[in-house]
Amino acid sequence: MQTAFITHPTHKFDTYFGQTALAQLQKIARVRCNPTQDDLEGEALLQHIQGCAVVIAYRQTPFDRQVLAAMQEVVAVVRCAVDIRTIDVEAASGQGILVTQASPGFGPAVAEWVVGVMVDLARGISQARSIYQSGKFPVAPMGRQLRGSHLGVVGYGHIGRTVCRIAQSLGMHVCAYDPFVTSGDEGVQMLDLPELLAQSDFVVCLAPANAQTENLFNATTFAKMKRGAFFINPSRGNLVDEEALLRALDGGHLAGAALDVGRAPDQMPSPMLAQHRLVIATPHIGGLTPQAIEHQAIETVVQTEQILRGTAPIGSVNAAFAKRLSRLSLRA
Repeated sequence: MQTAFITHPTHKFDTYFGQTALAQLQKIARVRCNPTQDDLEGEALLQHIQGCAVVIAYRQTPFDRQVLAAMQEVVAVVRCAVDIRTIDVEAASGQGILVTQASPGFGPAVAEWVVGVMVDLARGISQARSIYQSGKFPVAPMGRQLRGSHLGVVGYGHIGRTVCRIAQSLGMHVCAYDPFVTSGDEGVQMLDLPELLAQSDFVVCLAPANAQTENLFNATTFAKMKRGAFFINPSRGNLVDEEALLRALDGGHLAGAALDVGRAPDQMPSPMLAQHRLVIATPHIGGLTPQAIEHQAIETVVQTEQILRGTAPIGSVNAAFAKRLSRLSLRA
């Protein structure tokens, strides 16, 4: 029986992997777990994965060119997340190491988070709660109604489509922008980005994070948004120029923002924005529900079982270069 190593720090294990997935993994492999509270990297990571055929990687675990070159026994790195930007896939391919990623089973959870913060931004719920808890009485503000408001979704993938469907059920006017999608579902108007920004009361950033979308939301983008609109980002902090967002809030062009991600460690919202009076910030919890986490953890177990049979599973990103797979066969 081959050995698999799980890199999740001890205090993240139950939340981001869980005992159900662990029990299933133990049926098909000898399992070792990160015994520390550290995000393993470099030499520390290499020491722990000695003798392992598969590494199941927490979202923060980095695999750079030097580490991958030293991983002589590892056949596959199985990322227990969608985001694989901290893995040098090109270097892994050069070593014949398979890289996989999980599918976005957190779609419903993230979509629900988006709807929740839209209501909060529109009605000032968090602000009122904070004022009451400070021992004062808030002035009752005039809120906004979602029904009849305009929602613009940037990134029309699985989560974007889910958000659009929920928004439509609430009576919102819905439009979307995605350079790779030409037509939307019924009732969803596909627009160019400037048109979407100009007419939307709520703009939700759900674009993927890559070199092309770095700082997609910048001073120019925010200036094109409707004055008094709200900006919502549950995607990745790399998509936002944070100084530009801060200026748009301080200058009164935007009425508020909700952020589940940012440029702080582990994709958390940055303190300078999280502390802003017009910002609702949450610590990267959009996809943090038992159903969403279990989906990805169980999927990594299924991927690992197929890898141990010498097969590249669904979710592989470099199967054509995974020469080390031929080493493996599942043994009792």
